Amino acid sequence: MPRIVVVGAGFVGSTAAYAVLHRGLGEDLVLSDVDRGRAEGEAMDLGHALAFLKNARVRAAGLSELDSADLVVIAAGRNSKPGETRLDLARDNAARMRSICAELRKWRSPPVVLVVSNPVDVLAEIVRRELDPPGTRVFGSGTTLDTARLKTELGSAFGLDPHSIHGYVLGEHGDSEFVAWSTVHAGGVGVRGWPGFDEAVLEKVFLRVRDAAYEIIKRKRATHFGVGAAVAVIAEAVLRDQHTVLPVSVSLGGRYGLADVSLSLPCVLGRAGIERVLAPELEPGEEAALRQSADVLKKALEAASG
Repeated sequence: MPRIVVVGAGFVGSTAAYAVLHRGLGEDLVLSDVDRGRAEGEAMDLGHALAFLKNARVRAAGLSELDSADLVVIAAGRNSKPGETRLDLARDNAARMRSICAELRKWRSPPVVLVVSNPVDVLAEIVRRELDPPGTRVFGSGTTLDTARLKTELGSAFGLDPHSIHGYVLGEHGDSEFVAWSTVHAGGVGVRGWPGFDEAVLEKVFLRVRDAAYEIIKRKRATHFGVGAAVAVIAEAVLRDQHTVLPVSVSLGGRYGLADVSLSLPCVLGRAGIERVLAPELEPGEEAALRQSADVLKKALEAASG
């Protein structure tokens, strides 16, 4: 019976759990939170939706009450405040990650772990080091949501169905992220060959993608629907062993000459977590942006680890 454990029953965790139920993924969905009452309340509320969805068991439990899972989604920690960057969260949320990892290390087998909490790249690297799992079983949601935002914005700008647009936002899930325009195409035609192409339009699209979370937080204090849907897509790729390619945050391990840092590259996701990391041939400016993103994240990692 596939078991999904969502750690953190706040807006992001509970929305991710709801999206997972809609995809009919987990037969045993467990919510865990330091606020046990919050986790129990969310589990009760989600359970009342099951008559309209695929059958599942939804419950609350502490990590110490469990000993295994097919997938652990970590969405714990505080959210960004208006005017605050994701990297500003690093030190506060790093401590929470270490506490969670201390419990996960007691389990009889290492689970696949998807880190969603921000700053996701920094925290994914911390969790990977804390758990030291075999293979690539710890990764972050990375720029999966940013890439979805990119497709939506490009679709609006060029009159295309976002599902027909392919390409990636890479690097940090944050201010140093970049669009790898060399990877963006529709119908086999690169973005610079699209009717109505204008470089200024691409710049406006990029800024809307990069700053989307800040604009949403300014208006409603939190983002959770988009990332909840992204978590469900990632979870489906893992639990159904789909070999789906998504831009998730992975420890680089020497790719592009970079190591000891996690950031987003296109990865093949399956039952074992990340089964392959794809390293696309980037244009010189894009590779420079990737290195810049890695530098930013290394500094944030050092600060969070200090």
